[in-house]
Amino acid sequence: MNLAFINPPARTPWLLRLALWLAEKIAGRELLPARLLAWYPKAAISSGVLEALIAHDEGRINQRTLKLVRMAVSFTVNCPFCMDMNSSGWEELITTDELAALQGRKALDDVVTFSEQERLSIEYARLASQTPLAFTPAFGKRLQAVFNEREIVILATTAAQVNYWARLIQALGCPPAGMAPGLELYLEIKR
Repeated sequence: MNLAFINPPARTPWLLRLALWLAEKIAGRELLPARLLAWYPKAAISSGVLEALIAHDEGRINQRTLKLVRMAVSFTVNCPFCMDMNSSGWEELITTDELAALQGRKALDDVVTFSEQERLSIEYARLASQTPLAFTPAFGKRLQAVFNEREIVILATTAAQVNYWARLIQALGCPPAGMAPGLELYLEIKR
């Protein structure tokens, strides 16, 4: 059942249908935000390009760090669809204590399994997701002491990408897609 503010268009241009089929095959389920973007093909194409170019495993910014960043942004901006989508498979990469810290139910410093790099990545993702943005020179120095320029750009663009999707998805009223079983209780509490 569609709970978004609008319904997808009855007819989708063939090129978008092909892209949508591929995206949904990869995701393993229907992607309501992508279907809604078909109302404005330029937005659908540009959003698809953004999604196609996401970072996956970039040296020290590995799959686990990227998962932590994506989840930290999702919980910071309180986007149920994003929490669901970006938390899919969380149990393969992070512990329940780490999940509690990402959700804000436990202090980052109380989770000993986070490395200094991971803790700083999460803090950076949270700062990049606040309104207004409030980066201090001291934080910038800490960031530069741990990460090189390329790594900082990867972290910034990953956080920005999730922020983009969170704002878009919430503006369209898209509900969670049911991709991360086990998060239902937390999603109910946050609503």
